[in-house]
Amino acid sequence: MGGSARNQGVPEGDDALGQSPYQRLSQRMLDISGDRGVLKDVIREGAGDLVTPDASVIDITLWGMELGLLSMRRGELARFLFKPNYAYGTLGCPPLIPPNATVLFEIELLNFLDSAESDEFCALSAEEQDQFPLQKVLKVAATEREFGNYLFRQNRFYNAKVRYKRALLLLHRRAAPLDEQHLVEAAKLLILLNLSFAYLKLDRPIKALRYGEQALLIDQKNAKALFRCGQACLLMTEYQKARDFLVRAQKEQPFNHDINNELKKLASYYRDYVDKEKEMCHRMFAPCGDGSTVGET
Repeated sequence: MGGSARNQGVPEGDDALGQSPYQRLSQRMLDISGDRGVLKDVIREGAGDLVTPDASVIDITLWGMELGLLSMRRGELARFLFKPNYAYGTLGCPPLIPPNATVLFEIELLNFLDSAESDEFCALSAEEQDQFPLQKVLKVAATEREFGNYLFRQNRFYNAKVRYKRALLLLHRRAAPLDEQHLVEAAKLLILLNLSFAYLKLDRPIKALRYGEQALLIDQKNAKALFRCGQACLLMTEYQKARDFLVRAQKEQPFNHDINNELKKLASYYRDYVDKEKEMCHRMFAPCGDGSTVGET
């Protein structure tokens, strides 16, 4: 789930009418918790469906914020008041939030993923999944990939890889009509590129190369796939293969900063490798004290 939140920090002091700013604000806010512990005021309407009731809200520590998010739609901007038992409680959050504080947040919901729908679909047998239209399969695969992207951004590369592989399995299982095959191939390409990158992050270059090469079977001129393959070969010290992939990637995107830097890195690594090889050969054939050379019988 993507969004942004800002704590307004409205002061608690009374005004001329004997009401605090919170009390005046709360009079025009909607009660979404049933006990006026979480109040909401929509600043900008969102679109589409509400966040699903069984959605998992990740990296949220306030109960009130979780309830608030579950009342929102994509693109919505809203203001929330959280009473202490829905916010920081009797302890507060020193030094900024005092004990028993009512807090004001503005939250913008940028996007969310329906993981429940995806999990339910993936739990079905292959035969049951085949009963659904291709668009359903593509939607679930896209959700799995986006979940993987979220986990990747959290540096949880192993978990991201699991989501990507689940998405790929869904697409491998499904046979599409010829006129829709390009949709499946396009979806596979994105997942294969993500898998290759995830395995690079996991320091498993052989797997990264395998998925990069699968991506090239779909699009042989894909610069990102060529780049990933080049990176994997460089990690495996297969310098000639790395150069071949990276030069092909550079041909597709001549001014790509990452590709050009990787070629410079390759040149540096290769020079070091050649220097070490020369030094080893020199030692092998250097004359010994008796006039013979190392390895001479």
